[in-house]
Parts: sequence; C-alpha cells; structure tokens
Amino acid sequence: MEKTLVFRSVREGPPGSKWQSLFDYHWPAYEKWYLAEGERERPGYLACYNAMKKHMPELMPTYRALCGLAGGGDLASRFLSLYQPPPYITGCSQAVLASPSSTVLARNYDYPPELCEGTILYTNWNGRRVIAMTDCLWGVLDGMNVKGLAVSLAFGGRKAVGDGFGAPIILRYILEFCDTVPEAAEVLARVPTHMAYNITVADSAGRYITAMIAPDRRASIRRVAVATNHQKKIEWYAHALASETLIRERQLSILVDDEATTEERLISAFSSPPLFRHDYSRGLGTIYTAVYRPHAGQARYKWPGKWLNFSFDDFSEQQLIVRYGARNLNVG
Repeated sequence: MEKTLVFRSVREGPPGSKWQSLFDYHWPAYEKWYLAEGERERPGYLACYNAMKKHMPELMPTYRALCGLAGGGDLASRFLSLYQPPPYITGCSQAVLASPSSTVLARNYDYPPELCEGTILYTNWNGRRVIAMTDCLWGVLDGMNVKGLAVSLAFGGRKAVGDGFGAPIILRYILEFCDTVPEAAEVLARVPTHMAYNITVADSAGRYITAMIAPDRRASIRRVAVATNHQKKIEWYAHALASETLIRERQLSILVDDEATTEERLISAFSSPPLFRHDYSRGLGTIYTAVYRPHAGQARYKWPGKWLNFSFDDFSEQQLIVRYGARNLNVG
C-alpha cells in the first residue's frame, strides 16, 4: 500500500502564525498518539513544567510561547514538553567526516512514512537561527544552528524506558543554546532521556562525538564518528536483525576510516543499500537523507533524483511530495 508524505520547508522567526498552523494540522494525530496508552500514563502538567524548568530552563520562554499558540490547554502543554512521552522506535544511520576546514554530518532517517512530520523548520527563537527536520512540532530529528553545530539522533536499540525527555527536545535545546561540541556533550551528559538514543554531534571546528544516552545508565560520550541502532553491544536481538544495525555500522566505519573517502563518496553511500533501506512495509525504510555542512551553514535533504538545498542566507518555502510503496519510493 502506497503512503504519501508531503515535506514542507517553513520559515518563521519568533513563534507565530506559521507554527500555529503546523500545530493545528498535526495535533489530532499527535493527540491520538500521546493518549494511546491512556492519559494516566502521561505525566501531569506540573511535572512536565517542573522537569523542563529544572533541566532546560533557558528553553522555558519558548515553551510558554508555543503552549500559548497551541491554545494553552493542559494536554497540548504536556505533550509539547516531550517529558516522558510514549516510547517510539526509529532506525537511522549517521556519520561524520571531519576536518578543520570542512565537516559533514550525513544521516538516513528510517521510520514509518505515515508517522513522519515532514517539516523542515527555519527559526530564530532565542536570537539563534536554526534549520531542523522537526518531530513533535518543535523537537529535532536532525539539524544545525548558525554557530556551526549540527546534530542527529538514532534509536539506541534497547527496550529500557524511564524518567526523562524525548530525545528531539534535547536536540532542540542543544541547537538553541550550544555553540560547540563540548557544550553539547555537557547537555547530553546531564539532561535525562526517556529512551536509549545515539546522538551524533559535529561542529565547524571539526570536532565530533557520539553520545549513547539511556534512562537507566550514565551517558557514554566518545569521539566516534558513526552511529546506527545499538549501544556498544547488541541488547535487542530482534530489532538488531530486522534493522541490520551491525551491517550498516560496519559499512560506515569502513568509509570514515578510509583516508581516501571524500565527502561526496560518503554522501553517495547513503543512497544505496545497506544504508538506504526500502523496507517500507515494516516501517524500516529510509524516509530521507540529510546532509549538514556546519562550516558552510548548508543543509541538504535528498531523495532519489531530488535535492532540497538550504542555507541560513538562502531558505525558501517549498513543498515536495514523496510516495512510499512497499519496496520503493517516488518523488513528485
């Protein structure tokens, strides 16, 4: 069965009517998802508010502004905190090729097409310009800020669920308030996450890390350029087998360890198996490829035969229709 996803690039400085329109459009689906386990399974508003105030206080003015645009309701405000949301599982492959003069962070996002928001959002919410592929309306799947910091997330391949935030809001916090990889690493070490994720971060100075974060153990932050869907060792064997996490990790490791690998060669590899996956029937197909060049301030999003190119000085609002079949995709 074919599934259609419309990707939209949206530019808005302070939170306003464009973000409000995105909320109005996506909220019915997000409300259903947020309540899927029953409302009692989600934390109350005061718990959400206090958790954000404690761990990400600088983000509070933006959070309050977005809650207001969402109507100020209890449920929407709880959802927008991304504190202890329902568990969700992605695929994803990501890698950094770094040097002091030119760094690239590339990734494939593997997920059910019908659950992807498809919004590329350019914002200036805290005196900081950010371009990001969004999730949960203001969270970040991958993105970059004008200071030359780029981030990307991948599911960590573990079943543990605990007290913490959805990773997309942690990535938003990093892009809004961090300038460098060391600053991002400090955030990833202290802000709690509700599930296991592998977060790769790179900056314009050529620094990079991958942080393996989880709700039940301390973050492992290392100078590793590659991440797929496990943390150090396989712990969820069924998911590892279905997602081919070890095969993808090996492919990327070979590429980044080869001194002959150019940026073009690395980026090209994301368009072919095993990195590019066509298993849309099981929700494990590649939805898009993202490429960030933090030194140049460039963000590119790729599908077979089609690129969308953006920068902080050249960002146009566009739409792109992508149709995902059981084993293929077509770009409209």
